[in-house]
Amino acid sequence: MNTYSTKNIRNVVLLGSSKSGKTTFAEAVMYEGKVIDRRGTVEAKNTISDNTEVEQINQRSIYATPLYAEFMENKLNIVDTPGVDDFVGSVISAFKVCDSGIMLVNATQGVEVGTEIFGRYAEDYKKPLILGVNQLDSDKANWDSTLDSLHQTFGNKPVVIQFPTAVGSGFNGFIDILKMKMFVFKDENGTREEKDIPDEFKSQAESMKSALTEMAAENDEALMEKFFADGDLSEEDVNKGLRIGFMKGEIYPVFCLSGKKDIGTKRLMEFVIDIAPSPDHNPEKTVEGKEVSCDPNGPTSIFFFKTNMEQHLGEVLYFKVESGKLSEAQDLINPNNESKERISAIYAVAGKLKTKVSEMLAGDIGCTVKLKSAKTNQTFNQSGDDDVIAPIVFPQPRYRTAIKPKEEKDNEKLGEALAKANAEDPTVMVEYSKELKQTILSGQGELQMNIVKWHVNHDYNIEADFLAPKIPYRETITRVSSASYRHKKQSGGAGQFGEVHLLIEPIVEGVPAGTRFHVEGRDLVPTIKAHEEFQLEWGGKWEFNNCVVGGAIDAGFMPAIKKGIMQKMEEGPLTGSYARDIRVYVYDGKMHPVDSNEISFILAARNAFKEAFKGAAPKIMEPIYDLEIMVPGECMGDVMSDLQNRRAIIEGMSSERGFQVLKARVPLAELYKYSTTLSSLTSGRATFTMKFAEYQQVPSTVQDQLLKDYEAEQSEEE
Repeated sequence: MNTYSTKNIRNVVLLGSSKSGKTTFAEAVMYEGKVIDRRGTVEAKNTISDNTEVEQINQRSIYATPLYAEFMENKLNIVDTPGVDDFVGSVISAFKVCDSGIMLVNATQGVEVGTEIFGRYAEDYKKPLILGVNQLDSDKANWDSTLDSLHQTFGNKPVVIQFPTAVGSGFNGFIDILKMKMFVFKDENGTREEKDIPDEFKSQAESMKSALTEMAAENDEALMEKFFADGDLSEEDVNKGLRIGFMKGEIYPVFCLSGKKDIGTKRLMEFVIDIAPSPDHNPEKTVEGKEVSCDPNGPTSIFFFKTNMEQHLGEVLYFKVESGKLSEAQDLINPNNESKERISAIYAVAGKLKTKVSEMLAGDIGCTVKLKSAKTNQTFNQSGDDDVIAPIVFPQPRYRTAIKPKEEKDNEKLGEALAKANAEDPTVMVEYSKELKQTILSGQGELQMNIVKWHVNHDYNIEADFLAPKIPYRETITRVSSASYRHKKQSGGAGQFGEVHLLIEPIVEGVPAGTRFHVEGRDLVPTIKAHEEFQLEWGGKWEFNNCVVGGAIDAGFMPAIKKGIMQKMEEGPLTGSYARDIRVYVYDGKMHPVDSNEISFILAARNAFKEAFKGAAPKIMEPIYDLEIMVPGECMGDVMSDLQNRRAIIEGMSSERGFQVLKARVPLAELYKYSTTLSSLTSGRATFTMKFAEYQQVPSTVQDQLLKDYEAEQSEEE
């Protein structure tokens, strides 16, 4: 295989909704690029992309698959991506290393859910798009309605470069406006014949060519002057104008395709090489904001954008050469830990096919194996270069569930399986919550979680259940309260004795600490001998004040008292949730010269704090999340109604790109499986993000129910 210069590389992300034909089209691309000599099919489960068992069972892309084709003395790297928003992490990873995109649209359906969603992502990541109207050979294909739906979704951006001479079973060619030729396909292997445009299409083609030429001229002042002077532009000039508009994201060229019959594939590949940018047009930025030029003569730097576990190779790491030249057996430095790694082998990747190469230049995409410390989102450099490429920013989780193996003995194996899932898809997040006593699995949607569960069951032979995740409530107080507790135990020999008197009050932002309290029928003005503040790892804080005078409790027992209080804050008196924002004054107590010890004062402090807490008008607080939902206008009523049933507070509405943007605050307790519900309400067209906002007190009715549930749970455990 040749070594390709940066200017002869095109990195393209392949997008589209499920059933848009991406996998079949990718087979045609690799066939035209001589990577394969026979095209596979989804039905036969022998395609280069979608080559894992779980993808073949589901007959859909689940993982991003890097591919390549050698064509016209160029290397075309394509990353085939999933068509479901649950797997958006793979799409975002592909955007990181690709410079443009091909969006396939099913000619029988027009613009679908995935088309809209991934079109918005492409805009967000500033990736220019080519639109391929695929499956024009289907009996239900409709070119005109598909074109209408493209304009409804993308406005004036879609620009027709080709139109079919017929659709349905008779689709065997198209008129190419740029070439002003008709292409006719003789077989299903891409064999084509260029012909003059027949008279019946000539008028339409000439009219479209004139409009296309004028549009191209409008993108460049010199071209406009030439157009006015000559009344026309050459194909090269039109390409130049199209390239300018394309790079700005103002033009989405539209092509005719049948991936199944390999119609239009080669012509689209030619256009990509003529129009799409090479990697040196898009310098990467470091974490410090410095630009890294995609220069083959610069220092070697590679960025890992994807990790995969393969049966015969182990951990496979996919990279883009960001700068310089990567050579086989080259030593690079991992700036995360300053360790040296040898790149023992370099592979050009076409799905499950891997071709060993000796080197790759800046801009190219490949993979390697047997690295000790490399992970997705890391940069490796040659010695002396400490630039770190800005990492991929993955979306916040939108779906959470608890997972538990049916057999306790499988806990360790489950941890391994979930760690693998996270390595392959960083949007799958795993956390064991000591607070909730659950393993919490978070991600983008229910389908994604079900795929994780399939791997857990199939690859590791672990039977596991999904459970509703517990909510990380917080407990606090709303008024002053005091209590005392004596712990006394005598069982022969040395006994246990400790007595603690304490007072608690809420910590409220902007409200100073109290200085005078009415306790047990008398006024208490505490003399603070020692004051400590603690920021709690679960949010909020607590303060401890030693106000004991006269030696009632030896100072040596204060750490035990603090420990006892902290233990009870970690297991709140109401529901066992963490407590927060409490100020404690220990003002009196008693000790015994023989029987007092650390455990006595730990227990006395725990129980005194518990009693005081219950008398301080305690409240349960719940996590509140900010939701931003992008929803089609016609679905707005259903979405609003559903949110109101979830105790949501609507904070604002606006419009963006033809969608309504709804902002709301919703308790986490009401968001279980919300992504599934929202998809059902909007036929999958809505997307949303969620982000933790704050803790707020739960309504009294909710608190009463939580207390009852906790009491019942405690009774069952007893």
